[in-house]
Amino acid sequence: QIQLVESGGGLVQAGGSLRLSCTASGSSFSINSMGWYRQAPGKQRELVAAITSRGTSYYANSMKGRFTISRDNAKNTVYLQMNSLNPEDTAVYYCKITVQSGFNDAMAYWGKGTLVTVSS
Repeated sequence: QIQLVESGGGLVQAGGSLRLSCTASGSSFSINSMGWYRQAPGKQRELVAAITSRGTSYYANSMKGRFTISRDNAKNTVYLQMNSLNPEDTAVYYCKITVQSGFNDAMAYWGKGTLVTVSS
C-alpha cells in the first residue's frame, strides 16, 4: 500500500510562512498528480493547489500570489510553500495524490492531514 507522510504544519504568526511537505512511499506506483486541500472546522474541504505530473500548477483564487506548489518526482514529494499567512488560512491541510492504476484510470490517496494555525 501507498503511504503518505505529511509534515510542516504548526503555529505561525500572521504574515509568516510555512512549508508543507508530503512524501509518498510504499509499493510501486506512478503518480499522475499531487495536491493540497484544506478543511477548516465546519467548512467543506477545498482545493488549495494541485500540480500535474508535467509540472503544471493550479491554485484556488485566494491562494494565488501567496502559495506555491512544487514537486520532486525523484523523491515522490510535493511541497506547499505558504507565504503571507493570515488567520483565515488556519485549517487542516491534506495531501492528495492521484496514482495511475491503468492506462485511463487512476486512484486517489489522501494523507491524514497536518494542522496549520495562524495567529493574529
